Amino acid sequence: MLHGGPGAHHDYLLPGFDLLAHGRTLVYYDQRGGGRSPVGRDVPVGWREQVDDLEALRDTWGMDDLDLCGYSWGALLAMLYAVTYPSRVKSLALVSPAPAAQRERRVYEANLARRNATPALLAARAELQASGLRSRDIPAYNDRLFELAVAGYFHDPARSRELTPFRITGRTQQEVWDSLGDDFDLRPALSRLEVPAIVVHGDDDPIPLATAYATATALNAEIRVMPQCGHVPYVETPEPFVAALDPFLPRQ
Repeated sequence: MLHGGPGAHHDYLLPGFDLLAHGRTLVYYDQRGGGRSPVGRDVPVGWREQVDDLEALRDTWGMDDLDLCGYSWGALLAMLYAVTYPSRVKSLALVSPAPAAQRERRVYEANLARRNATPALLAARAELQASGLRSRDIPAYNDRLFELAVAGYFHDPARSRELTPFRITGRTQQEVWDSLGDDFDLRPALSRLEVPAIVVHGDDDPIPLATAYATATALNAEIRVMPQCGHVPYVETPEPFVAALDPFLPRQ
């Protein structure tokens, strides 16, 4: 199970992704430079290091190959691993995948900026700052600040309070994106893979649905669209999310 970010940690996939744990073991870890896997500022944390860490973990775990389920950036990490070590991947489950081409990332970023600047969200942020909550109750203030920070990812912004809070290590996030370069496009390499794959994507994700279709087409993968759902289907549409992935993921 590959979390998003980059630079986040696996906790915010819980408890939603654990709905997939029936009949199988899910293995989570915090990727290099985030969560409980901190590194010094002089240690590289780009995409190649992230891929090689996963390969080293595969070897440490004694697995010949991996069934990978990645969320957001974690889905892109799964794709990067698959094109680097194609013989080590048994299946790919990509949930709300980050764009597989840099040109599409710019569209996503513009969409997210627009959604974060709606009058309702701007008013909610102003109300929080004027409330004095920060001086009265720091934990409650931080919780509300987080909810408003991630609200643009949701079809229903009010559902953001159901997402397990997390933090991003900014240096890791920036270095990963920088390491991919200004013109990366994984689709040609993805089209050469022969691996069972599925793509799950919300119909109201700030990452355009067209990018998910393009990734699915390159992989010759099934795509399952979650209705009235943003970027976090395991929160907004948990039952369709499980219905899409449970039959695909291997059982023990």
